[in-house]
Amino acid sequence: MALDLLLMLIIIGMVAGMLGALLGIGGGMLIVPAMTLVLGLTMQEAVAVSLVGIVATSSGATSHYVGVGLCNVRLAMVLEGVATLGSVMAATAAVLLDQSVLAAVFGLVMVYMAIYMVRRPERLSPPATVGGGHITGGYRDPVNGCLVEYQATHIGKGAVASFIAGNMSGLLGMGGGSVKVPVMNIIMGVPMRAAVGTSNLMVGVTALAGALVYYAGELIPAGIAAGVAVGVLLGSMTGARLSGKMDPRGLRTYFSLLLVAIGIMMLLKAVGVLS
Repeated sequence: MALDLLLMLIIIGMVAGMLGALLGIGGGMLIVPAMTLVLGLTMQEAVAVSLVGIVATSSGATSHYVGVGLCNVRLAMVLEGVATLGSVMAATAAVLLDQSVLAAVFGLVMVYMAIYMVRRPERLSPPATVGGGHITGGYRDPVNGCLVEYQATHIGKGAVASFIAGNMSGLLGMGGGSVKVPVMNIIMGVPMRAAVGTSNLMVGVTALAGALVYYAGELIPAGIAAGVAVGVLLGSMTGARLSGKMDPRGLRTYFSLLLVAIGIMMLLKAVGVLS
């Protein structure tokens, strides 16, 4: 592999990894278009490389989020089973399905979620009413040092959304965090910081399940995937540490803007503007 190509792959991976760790999305929204539009890979190869990169993002960021208490491991494990199932099913069918309709629906959902997050204040369910079907959590806010305690509610709705996110991951290489984070925050009442930290663990498991399917189909270009993974690992560790210095309201705004960008990108792909 040429040195200039390797450097390009590492830079792409670093940017994707930093953004993915910072916002809990995995970074696939940058890797897939970069692989297809810049390097000319097929959609299946680009998705496969993206899933490998997302595993690296999760590996680099999750250790930090767990260490500072921002990853709710119990909640992640409850939701991740159906997400993994969705990823495997979608990855298995990826080579057979027309993705244009799915891309259009995905784009519209992302734009809607972005508008919803901007217009609706952050929802936080305090732990005082904990009951059956709720998962509690807490962490020390890295900015002001205050203890934040919460309970994750509507577990069933979260599981359905996680299954959909798993399908998105396996089909489009997006990691599913763009669905998981707003669902945990808006529907389940998980604070934005904890939603991002928990999503970083979940997207890695989801992506690994899908990547194994693509590996079995010999659709992962090993050299390119390795270069991207190195960059992603470096970027994700940086992004995870930067997240603690950001105000949750700013993080929420940036995430909403990113959802709009993803939505527009997917709509353009659906109508054939992006190949």
